[in-house]
Amino acid sequence: MIALQGVRKAYATSSGPSQILENVDLKVDRGDSIGILGRNGAGKSTLLRIIGGVEQPDQGTVTQTMSISWPLAFAGGFQSALTGADNVRFICRIYGVDPDASMPYVEAFTELGKYLHEPVRTYSSGMRARLAFASSMVVEFDCYLIDEIVAVGDSRFQTKCHEELFEKRSDRAKIIVSHDAGYIREHCQRAAVLLKGVLWHFDSVDEAYDVYSASMK
Repeated sequence: MIALQGVRKAYATSSGPSQILENVDLKVDRGDSIGILGRNGAGKSTLLRIIGGVEQPDQGTVTQTMSISWPLAFAGGFQSALTGADNVRFICRIYGVDPDASMPYVEAFTELGKYLHEPVRTYSSGMRARLAFASSMVVEFDCYLIDEIVAVGDSRFQTKCHEELFEKRSDRAKIIVSHDAGYIREHCQRAAVLLKGVLWHFDSVDEAYDVYSASMK
């Protein structure tokens, strides 16, 4: 179970604090799949980072009784001076996964070739995203956090990502943030809309999309 209660988050700007999240409540149980719709800049990625522990809320609580991935394709935790392979080994050791057993999978999945053994600081954003996604897959989490940035690379690579996440791990909980209602409808049982910092919950994706569409006018 993941439960957020009264979560608030603001960022400092030159004109004063900008409130991003306002008293957000959310509950996700094992096997749930919830989509969060919101326009660019609505705070969707901020919400994912708070759920994943990458950021802390200014107020409110985040409770979890199951393991949660970092936001898929999030490469902010990599040590840029280390090679991609060394970063994967480091992640494996933290989560108690055998690095040697995981490396062949990472090599095949990322298709980085010789660059897997080069420093991450030399990587393009797409290469970092590939490495981050593969690193997420070598650790078996109860819940996966999915940002729309997960759609990296060409269509063949995106198909590989879909198979790993939505077919092989179809029984895992997922929290998906996007502004693409079709993507949410395809992968989620229910949906919410993040609007002016408030998370509005709906029983169906269609209801959520109607509210989201109206907010864009």
